[in-house]
Amino acid sequence: MIRVQVCGVLLSAALALTVGLPAPQAHAEAAGLPATSAPADRGTAIAIENDKRDKGWGDARADMKMVLTNASGETSERSLRFMMLENPEANDGNWSLMTFDRPRDIEGTALLTYAHHNEADDQWLYLPAVKRVKRISSSNKAGAFVGSEFAFEDFSTQQMSKFEYMWLRDEPCGTLQCHVVERKPLYEASGYTRELAWIDTTDYQFRKIDYYDRKDALLKTLTLDNYTLYENKFWRPLELTMTNHESGKATKLIWTAYAFRTGLTKDDFSTASLERAR
Repeated sequence: MIRVQVCGVLLSAALALTVGLPAPQAHAEAAGLPATSAPADRGTAIAIENDKRDKGWGDARADMKMVLTNASGETSERSLRFMMLENPEANDGNWSLMTFDRPRDIEGTALLTYAHHNEADDQWLYLPAVKRVKRISSSNKAGAFVGSEFAFEDFSTQQMSKFEYMWLRDEPCGTLQCHVVERKPLYEASGYTRELAWIDTTDYQFRKIDYYDRKDALLKTLTLDNYTLYENKFWRPLELTMTNHESGKATKLIWTAYAFRTGLTKDDFSTASLERAR
């Protein structure tokens, strides 16, 4: 999504009609990037460019379908609603709230996230079966989110200031050209030692992310597809697929009905709003 950005992603990364992508350019990188001889500076500059391309949207709503696929290829589906508020506090990260509508056994489950730039993110999970709001501790954020291949941290810690960066190379990625950047989490209790991110040189959007576990083995791959341009400014991937290379399982997030500047306020993202979300 959901440091998005599901989710601006991750997860910010993360939030309707599909429009065509612009014709791929040979190598239209941003002006003024540091030279390849300074890989740390170049990697950081690429991350800054990616971050600044997603500013000024205010608030957003979207619907989401989560499709879980097990190692045998069997699938199950869940329906969710997603809300996000941009930087409600000066110099701080985005707030988000996702709520499950179906199936019945998970209806009303909700995850509230306050992302921060320079301190641990805050997350709360509402469990309607016990009518309880549970704070997610830092040590648990590497755990799987409601049985999916996404971890809690995939929906929160996407603020660019929480990673250190190293440019590795440029290479083709599908029909586009991508910068390949290694980023290492600076926050405590991450389930990942490092991530490799493919960021296109045209619109500076994530196209793929490889996640390496605490033993530095490739654990998961996130692919971001079907990008759509909203308000002639904001790109959003309408399909995100997280594949677990160890278990053979996968989780796909399919986004629809994006709407921006819908009037959401801080009051819609309080811990009290978790119980009202259903």
